[in-house]
Amino acid sequence: MATPPAPERHTAPASEPNAASAPEPHPAPEPDPALIAAIHAALAAQADPVRAAGQQRYMKSAMPYLGLTSPQLKVTLRPILRDPAYRLDNRERWEATVRALWDGATHREHWYAALALAGHKHYRPWRDLGTLDLYRHLILTGQWWDVVDEIATHRVREVLDTHPDAMSITLRQWAIDDNLWIRRSAMLSQVGRRERTDPQLLADTITPNIDGRDFFSRKAIGWALREYARTNPDWVRAFVARHPDLSGLSRREALKHLD
Repeated sequence: MATPPAPERHTAPASEPNAASAPEPHPAPEPDPALIAAIHAALAAQADPVRAAGQQRYMKSAMPYLGLTSPQLKVTLRPILRDPAYRLDNRERWEATVRALWDGATHREHWYAALALAGHKHYRPWRDLGTLDLYRHLILTGQWWDVVDEIATHRVREVLDTHPDAMSITLRQWAIDDNLWIRRSAMLSQVGRRERTDPQLLADTITPNIDGRDFFSRKAIGWALREYARTNPDWVRAFVARHPDLSGLSRREALKHLD
């Protein structure tokens, strides 16, 4: 008598996910293409190729310019960023649009427009600790003083003003980062704070960079100290005296208005 076949066993493949427990991935936020197109068109309409060539030479920029002056840029962007038709209604879309403007830039004015959108007053409630990843991305992909200094002295400073405890930790970490422009951003983050300057944080972001030989690091040290000297000249004099290893450039900049 033949032995009956063993019953067939049905088992799910080991790699098959558990549909009941696997969450659906969230789609990436989409930028606003209409706003981006409006900005690109408005800037292109003001282009001046002759001025653009000079701007590119002066800035030593690999990315070309359209040739707008700073006042032109502001006047051109203002009505677009104020227009309710282009108002971004959630934080994710705002950040995605800033990134898209920046990452898709073909001319340097597109970067400046991205920074204007990032800093527009309508979006102030969203500029908090959660935007630091965005700012770090802009710094690391920009890596030149015209954009990095704007981010450091306005956007990063703004978050420091509203979240001083958390930002004090972050900026001390940035001050020893491998990237020069992240370190520069930490040092410049209190430019303009005046009496709200945290002198210990200022010292803690500058001191690890005193030995740096790069011009942009030395210049940042001098600028940060010079700015605080307007509020607390005695502290700056004492700091410079305690650090004879400051470069000549940093020292001259720090004491420029005190001698």
